Amino acid sequence: MAPFDKHLFICGNRREPGHVRGCCDPEGSEALHQAFKQALAERGLNRRMRANRSGCLDQCEKGPSVVVYPENVWYGGVTKADVTEIIEQHLIGGTPVTRLLMPEGDAAAKPR
Repeated sequence: MAPFDKHLFICGNRREPGHVRGCCDPEGSEALHQAFKQALAERGLNRRMRANRSGCLDQCEKGPSVVVYPENVWYGGVTKADVTEIIEQHLIGGTPVTRLLMPEGDAAAKPR
């Protein structure tokens, strides 16, 4: 199989209820990850684009967090309702979803 055109990492980190930093998947349902996988498959993109559940992306206070490579685009506060917009506008259309972008000053939004 050829390398993927795009690779999404969806934070699935869990912490105990009430943790000061919060967590990206408090129910442990992986619902956001599954929504991305399903939406990519429905569009026939799952051989070109990969959605993986990740461990902590260290952006807990801004979660749920999603990062898209190779562009190094970081999204925060992502919900299942945002999945279609991210796929259609960013992954297919090439334009990141501005309202969900983490600010450039955030550590994770800068190239490492």
